[in-house]
Amino acid sequence: MKNWQKLTLVGLALIALVSGTRAAGLWGNSGNSNDKTLRFSLPTPLNGLDSATITDEYSITVVGNVGEGLMRVDKNGKPQPSLAKSVKSSSDGKTWTIKLRSGLKWSDGSKLTAKDVVYAWQRANDQKTASEYAYLYSGIKNADAIQAGKVDKKNLGIKASGNTLTVSLEKPMPQFKSLLTFPTFFPQKQSFVEKYGKKYGTTASKTLYNGPYTFKGWNGTNNKFKLVKNKYYWDAKNVKTPEIDLQVVQKPEVAVHMYKTGKLDSALVNTPQLSQANKTNKGYQITPQATTVFLAYNQSGNVKALNNKKIRQALNMVTNRSELNSQVLSGTSTPATSFTPKGLSTVNGTDFATYAKQDYTYNESEAQKLFKEGLSELGEKSITLEIEADTDRVANAKDVVNYLQGQWSKNLPGLKVTEKFVPFKQRLQDGTDANFQVMLTQWGADYAEPTTFLDLASTGNANNYNHNSNADYDALWNKAKGADATNDTKRAADEKGLEKIIHQEAILNPLYYQAQPELVNPNITGFYHHAVGVPLDFKLAARK
Repeated sequence: MKNWQKLTLVGLALIALVSGTRAAGLWGNSGNSNDKTLRFSLPTPLNGLDSATITDEYSITVVGNVGEGLMRVDKNGKPQPSLAKSVKSSSDGKTWTIKLRSGLKWSDGSKLTAKDVVYAWQRANDQKTASEYAYLYSGIKNADAIQAGKVDKKNLGIKASGNTLTVSLEKPMPQFKSLLTFPTFFPQKQSFVEKYGKKYGTTASKTLYNGPYTFKGWNGTNNKFKLVKNKYYWDAKNVKTPEIDLQVVQKPEVAVHMYKTGKLDSALVNTPQLSQANKTNKGYQITPQATTVFLAYNQSGNVKALNNKKIRQALNMVTNRSELNSQVLSGTSTPATSFTPKGLSTVNGTDFATYAKQDYTYNESEAQKLFKEGLSELGEKSITLEIEADTDRVANAKDVVNYLQGQWSKNLPGLKVTEKFVPFKQRLQDGTDANFQVMLTQWGADYAEPTTFLDLASTGNANNYNHNSNADYDALWNKAKGADATNDTKRAADEKGLEKIIHQEAILNPLYYQAQPELVNPNITGFYHHAVGVPLDFKLAARK
């Protein structure tokens, strides 16, 4: 879930390549025209470097540049062999044969082998490791049973023979190649991990690297550190930048000032005020993310009104997504026309969100008609609904909720809307416990395939905060994940059908596809943003 609900970003769609003309008067490189060092900031302190256990966006950014998996996303957003020389699937999609490149090394000069991959995967599935992303392995033979403590981790469906890996699946996994690019699937060296035990990955010196860079200067608590080119990286010849300096800057206004004075090469402008103030800057850009902000409707039975389809349909129909984007979000996001966001995957060259587009248009009169009919079916003349949100994860949450409260109350006679703001962790728990009415939340991709979103409306999914159960939906969902999993055309048609059910039944209310306004030095090339997965890829980044 580029799981904003677990503080993460996962999956693999490329969104933007930063390039452009030099902005005169900025980025003087500390007076040295030969200085190739790049300078970036993180808005929160670094949490760790253990690829098996990290969950937050910024630790994943660092680990994704100092480590590497069997595959890596290219500039077009497609997984390509990296540590692997080749990745091939059997005709039934259940067996994968992966051959590693020869001569792979760790940052200490030791050999990197197929056994390092096996060890890392087994460790990630081990209950003792407590990896929050272990569920991504579901579908690989025995993964679920191992995580449940029912089967020994040595029985995971991955075997090494020389430089060749054989992976056995319980069912076809269309997202398999995408997963191979994510840090939870990176190799680890057993002797090094066991040497430091629980302290592994807690400092730069207690971590081993195999990616384009190594990490220097982090003692576990300090806020300044750097990436340094890894001479043992298999593709070191294509890494152009010898050093990237990083520092934690928690106030966006401070980061913007540092950017404008040449002390940073990038800064987020992720508030409406900062975005408006910097729109004319040559370095201003809006980077889309494969994340959908939506409203979950509690259909567990705890909220009588929301078990009425016409009430939910009315709420969806009276939501003016275009106005929300223009008036509240300063036009930085895209009004949703499906639950699955743009930029995640394509169907025969067409973006899936376009292929599966639904009619989420604003229609006040029809909404009022449906709402009145829904009240009649409930035997009520009026109802009160509470919108719950947190303000520490969903950007501009208070402004969005305020807008929805005003719009819904004004345009649906008989509806009173109240607000509730809670800490992020409480919102998560409330969602799990069905202890809410309407919840503002967001979801990002685990991998570059629509099922990572559509799973959220299936019966029994742990992250289904709608708590809905729809037999037609589940049947089509099982078909997409089963019989049609290896047929891209049929699977896409199934997924479009799922989007249709979400819309017709008003299971949830997709509001907008999130985007990230930022300032980026136009004097940098090869600096990639990924909508999901490792957010920032510095491998090919360089100063002109």
